[in-house]
Amino acid sequence: MNGQNPNPQGQQPKQMQIKATDEVMRGVYTNAMQVRHNKEEFVLDFLVLQPPQGSLNARIFTAPGHFKRIVMAMQENLKKYENTFGEIEVAEGPKSEVGFGERKE
Repeated sequence: MNGQNPNPQGQQPKQMQIKATDEVMRGVYTNAMQVRHNKEEFVLDFLVLQPPQGSLNARIFTAPGHFKRIVMAMQENLKKYENTFGEIEVAEGPKSEVGFGERKE
């Protein structure tokens, strides 16, 4: 840094407050994920596979630039985790093809 105060009035930057419902705070379990993309967005589907079926627990849409930041943050955290706890063995993938069946309304 050049030693200059990035905030000329000497004020501390404001912290963004994040709100979340109790349901969102509980989180969801996933043991599989599918990623798709088009020019405008990435789609991340988080699944729970319990053969002979599975369920979609969460679907995230995000812009390509943000997706890249997500991947970089995950790589950084994986490296920190393995430096602390040892190398993680890659989990075996599903033994059958995973896809969405007919939607039931």
